[in-house]
Amino acid sequence: MLCSFYFLLFTFPAQAARLQAWRLSPTQNQLEFSTDDGVQPRAQLLSDPTRLVIDLPDVTFGRPQVTETYSGAVRSIRVGQFDRATTRMVVEYAPGYTIDPSQIRFQGRTANQWAVQLPTPTVSGIGTPPIAQPPVTQPPVAQLPPVSGVRTSIQSLQATGDGFFLRTTGAAPEIRSLRSTDRRQMFIDIFGATISPNLFPRDLPANVNGVSRVQITQFSPNAVRLTLTLSPESANWQASASPSGGLVVLPQSIGSTPGGQPPVSQTAIVQSVELDANRQLIIRGNQPLNYSAGWDRASGAYRVLVRSARTDASFRGPQLPAGSPLLQARVRQDGNDVAILLTPASGVQFGEIVQNNSQQLVLPLRRGLFPVVPPATTPPTTTPPTPIPPGRNPIPVPPKTNPNPIPPRVPNGRLVVVVDAGHGGPDPGAVGIRGIQEKEIVLDISRRVQANLERGGVQVVMTRSADIDLDLQPRVDMAQRANATVFVSIHANSISLSRPDVNGLETYYFQSGLDLARTIHRNVLQGTGIEDRGVRSARFYVLRRTSMPSVLVEVGFVTGRNDAARLSDSSYRQRMADSIARGVLEYLGRR
Repeated sequence: MLCSFYFLLFTFPAQAARLQAWRLSPTQNQLEFSTDDGVQPRAQLLSDPTRLVIDLPDVTFGRPQVTETYSGAVRSIRVGQFDRATTRMVVEYAPGYTIDPSQIRFQGRTANQWAVQLPTPTVSGIGTPPIAQPPVTQPPVAQLPPVSGVRTSIQSLQATGDGFFLRTTGAAPEIRSLRSTDRRQMFIDIFGATISPNLFPRDLPANVNGVSRVQITQFSPNAVRLTLTLSPESANWQASASPSGGLVVLPQSIGSTPGGQPPVSQTAIVQSVELDANRQLIIRGNQPLNYSAGWDRASGAYRVLVRSARTDASFRGPQLPAGSPLLQARVRQDGNDVAILLTPASGVQFGEIVQNNSQQLVLPLRRGLFPVVPPATTPPTTTPPTPIPPGRNPIPVPPKTNPNPIPPRVPNGRLVVVVDAGHGGPDPGAVGIRGIQEKEIVLDISRRVQANLERGGVQVVMTRSADIDLDLQPRVDMAQRANATVFVSIHANSISLSRPDVNGLETYYFQSGLDLARTIHRNVLQGTGIEDRGVRSARFYVLRRTSMPSVLVEVGFVTGRNDAARLSDSSYRQRMADSIARGVLEYLGRR
């Protein structure tokens, strides 16, 4: 008979939050856990066997891994320290069982008390959709992209006498080896592979044939990268399948080529850049392509840089037909690299580049749910708020009469505001009523906030200006490098779709951000009439890792009847952006 287990963990001194208790009830298909401070869980679903992996960033476990086994569809749960800053919980199902990720429900009862409602396991046989990903505070069902083409699972990494050994399960993968131009790093990319959640550690100090450090990372959804830090004069390294299973990573004499591939120093030829059915851009080469991608501040275009590459006389550039998702596509030689500069049409967003094989890059092109509308230069007309369902007794603050879109210009001086649109790329954030997605709502509002602040005389740095994938630390790094005056992160909230009665504004701060949070919160209440859910302190990553006053604004619930309707309306999003900008400028004017 299945039963519930509840664990109380002993306290210990630490800077990070602590996992205090957790409870799994297989009979009720529910997992509950609590920490001693706010946390933002992350989740993923793995297959063969089916495993729900929940990571708790900046949370410590403080004891060896705990494993409990069961006798039904749920085979076990493992709780342990994944790395120094992450506690990992893995719910593993018996072979042959799967779950529907769209039915997973994350509910943040508070910032540090969570419940995860698990679907009833079913006998597998139908491909599973992507998993629900919990966003900040009260997570919803938000889908991540499915991992396709995965054939290999990497189970462990260990040093041997002359190299390294990767224990794997599944089919033999495709492997690419590249060396950095300064010869201080060797990259071994393993395609069609994922890292087992139990692989630990993932960053090893080493002293093997000139290698001082080895790291293993999930480079893309279907590719694993092994990075060797080594001395410039040391030999190249290669990986090959072992007859006994797994992958052997060994050095080779300088000048030889790994696995029959071209030498890593050889220049790649970019053969073509083609637009495929107005849905994706395909970049093809004659050998493995090493690339980077992101927005180019100098040109304002999205740039894909293929490193150590050139074009030749047979190169085919993209043809842009009427209705193309791209307004312009330029290909140029940029030193030893090939730069591809792309200007998207209105409302078009770039996805995450997928490397289906080592010689082909695929850049998805998506048309957003909301058109990209330039911010209004005059305040829009005020519309009455959506009626609140019976039984609720909110006390909304009415909008000001004819509020100015922005206050007078702030005092002279170097004022930099970092505006951070939450989520993006494969992470849609919260998904709400009628399928509205948090990432699109907050990007639209963030762009409008940017325009308002710039008209107010403030320099604005956007962590993302398009639909790109951006982790939390790079957002913090951008604010730190810019020496920002304030940091404003914009998100949308959610709860279960069965609770459309939950609506309202929440603003979070950490330490020095209280005054900024209160000022923005008050301006949004006055400018929109949204229900007030308060200003709260939280230890969200982007708040406590930034050194300047920082806030996180939850502009409403995409699962709320009132908020979802309003957030779907362009004029309301403009009012929201005006109000946030007005609060920021009011705060800056007092400095």
